[in-house]
Amino acid sequence: MKNKNLPSGTRDEFGTEAEVKETIQNKLFKTFRQRGFRKLTTPVLEYSDVFQPLSTENYRPYQLLDEQGEPLVLRPDLTLPVARVMSTTGIELPVKWYYGGDVFRVKKQLSGSYNQLTQAGIEIVGYKGLKADWECLEVALAGCQDMAIENVTIELSHAKFVDTLIEQLALPEPTKESLKQALFDKDLSKYNQLSEPFERTPYSRFISEWPWLFGDFDKVMAVAATLPEIKPLQPIIANLKATAAFIHQLFPKANVTLDLSIPSPQSYYTGMAFRGFTDKSAGYLFSGGRYDDLLTNFQNVKTSAVGVAFDVDALVERTNFPDDTPTALIFFNADQWAQAEATLAKVPDSTLCLTDDFEAAQQLAASTNSRLIDLTKAGEKNGTN
Repeated sequence: MKNKNLPSGTRDEFGTEAEVKETIQNKLFKTFRQRGFRKLTTPVLEYSDVFQPLSTENYRPYQLLDEQGEPLVLRPDLTLPVARVMSTTGIELPVKWYYGGDVFRVKKQLSGSYNQLTQAGIEIVGYKGLKADWECLEVALAGCQDMAIENVTIELSHAKFVDTLIEQLALPEPTKESLKQALFDKDLSKYNQLSEPFERTPYSRFISEWPWLFGDFDKVMAVAATLPEIKPLQPIIANLKATAAFIHQLFPKANVTLDLSIPSPQSYYTGMAFRGFTDKSAGYLFSGGRYDDLLTNFQNVKTSAVGVAFDVDALVERTNFPDDTPTALIFFNADQWAQAEATLAKVPDSTLCLTDDFEAAQQLAASTNSRLIDLTKAGEKNGTN
């Protein structure tokens, strides 16, 4: 039974929402460490150039100037700062990092979004194969499972699918770019006009359905199978199929969808991308993917990298905590501190009651549905509801 007298945004038996968030973060960090990831910490303030590759549509940063007039930002993202640290410290590859912290993004008024978000994630740098992508998915789905979050849907996509296919079409370069933009914008009038030349070609069925080619994995793949054989697309399709099979094998309750009609999440993405959500969540629980061009923003050497980040705030909202976990309040006199500490160590889910007045202790126990252990008298007394 929850305490209705507590202010909004708090959880009585489990502490404040901030404490719940910290619990979730620590649980994720423990999993990361158990899988061999090492912690990497980055500064909250960064030079604005670090985030130049980010799409400003979704990652508008808070800006300020340092004493020399150089533009600084409160970090709107954690992946790029990790890349900057790696490129400037000469760390030997391959490596597996984990991180956590707050990011800050300017949101539109009345959008319902928060300007400060908490993330926790991993970066795997120096591994080219699918196994690195799959470890990210394993960590992401296992993390949701540990939080008892059910009905998770994984949306797969690929940063290079659209560009690879459009490159095969017999169209002038400006028309290719216009077709791609109409596809992303779902501008059907313009899209249909630009795609007319393919109505009676082997591309016909696919191109007619392309703007809506997202949803059930097998259904989308069935339409993709109508394409003529395009050699550069074969490894992309094969990797997506293998990944869907991997998810079904390890997490049979997860629902896998596929979107072949969206742009790359960021300009530096180079391969498969994935996002996880539930039917009760408007935002994503986690997102990530492969970005082998990530370090090229800071150095001339191309380095394989893949990662995934949890939206910790979304996990807090979707994690079901029981409402009736028993707690015990230990009431004692100041000269009984040693005895109180011994009781605290012995009694599970207990806490020291720091009130000096027994009546106040009783009221606190009643308001929090807690058992009251009175060390000032013989025996124990239970709080009432």
